[in-house]
Amino acid sequence: MSNSIYNKLLSKDTTLAVIGLGYVGLPIALEFARKIKVVGFDINDERVELMKKNIDPSNELDASEFEGCDITFTSNIEDLKDVTFFVVAVPTPIDDANLPNLKPLLSATATVGKVLKKGDFVVFESTVYPGCTEEDCVPVLEEVSGLKFRDDFKIGYSPERINPGDKEHTLQNVIKVVSGCCDESLEEIAKTYELVVGAGVHRATSLKVAEAAKIIENTQRDVNIALINELSIIFNKLNINTFDVLEAAGTKWNFLKFSPGLVGGHCIGVDPYYLTHKAQQAGYHSKVITSGRYVNDSMGFYIGKQTVKKILAKGKHIQDAKVLVMGATFKEDVSDIRNSKVIDIINELKSFQVKVDLVDPHASSDEMMHEYSVGLVANATNDYDAIIVAVNHKEYKSLTESDFKAMMKDDKGVFVDVKGIFKGKIKDLEYWSL
Repeated sequence: MSNSIYNKLLSKDTTLAVIGLGYVGLPIALEFARKIKVVGFDINDERVELMKKNIDPSNELDASEFEGCDITFTSNIEDLKDVTFFVVAVPTPIDDANLPNLKPLLSATATVGKVLKKGDFVVFESTVYPGCTEEDCVPVLEEVSGLKFRDDFKIGYSPERINPGDKEHTLQNVIKVVSGCCDESLEEIAKTYELVVGAGVHRATSLKVAEAAKIIENTQRDVNIALINELSIIFNKLNINTFDVLEAAGTKWNFLKFSPGLVGGHCIGVDPYYLTHKAQQAGYHSKVITSGRYVNDSMGFYIGKQTVKKILAKGKHIQDAKVLVMGATFKEDVSDIRNSKVIDIINELKSFQVKVDLVDPHASSDEMMHEYSVGLVANATNDYDAIIVAVNHKEYKSLTESDFKAMMKDDKGVFVDVKGIFKGKIKDLEYWSL
């Protein structure tokens, strides 16, 4: 049955659908739509209407990238009836207890199940723990569709490797890991992805191997950053600049170049919890990974506390203090605020009754208010006791010390440079970085 699905897609006799058109799903949908017929499906009507007008709601893609694409954007399940190859690319967040929240994934899976036909393929791209595709998603597909896995439909897993804000490592030029539920499905899925990934594909030996490969990529980064964050806390106590130490150590060929900072977003700050959850189910309590998560999750509070100490050291009353936080998104030059750790800095400052203003040229004030109950101010004032540059947006990198001094209340201003981008450039203000 599956010999022909790739050829049918190529000849436009059948259609591929991408379910979930966020920062992962939309680029894939558009890339496929340059070669084959695509339906882009999202449950958010507002987002769908924007995409119909060639606008990316995630602010990652230009209007020109929608041109020359054979794609139909929809939120109507009826439009999925003729689809035979489904790509599921919805978020996999964690809940308040840091446990996997599979609701968006299982809801999208149920949507596919309603239109699934004999001979169809379903490929999952959402980051999950090893075993999730077979143990959690397949039963939903079987139950909703009434079809039998392997006999009636095939499954694949191909983890996304899209890095928001990164124009260099794009879908086309990063090797894509693919897997299938059998040799036949692996080949069909691999060939389909080879249509859009110029760098080629890596055929993983099983669905679980592909799931595990994705989750350890982010876990490895998380643990490495946690080590540097912990070193930064130690060096602060020893009165040594962390970035000076990293620069010196980085001259050795095999020193891994990681920097301290806030670890937020919906990948590095989330995925390790999926792995530790699965490890616990298997009877192993992870130590290194959970320790790393603890360190990284506490950095926002640490920065907030250090800022308060610096203000107090200037002989000021902390309840009268006013702080400007610059940057609200989870990383530089993106508009995504999900799981941003900047809010931890703000909450820590507010716990000391400090008045906080937040600015960000990329974030939406309404989204911030909805997500964190903290809005943005349109313009910074000139009466701050401290300024915290929390996110390295390009708009901030060109600012000078005199720009920051102009925003300070007096000459006892404290300047907190979370990522050390102004190292060596601040002479008069009290300077502190991780």
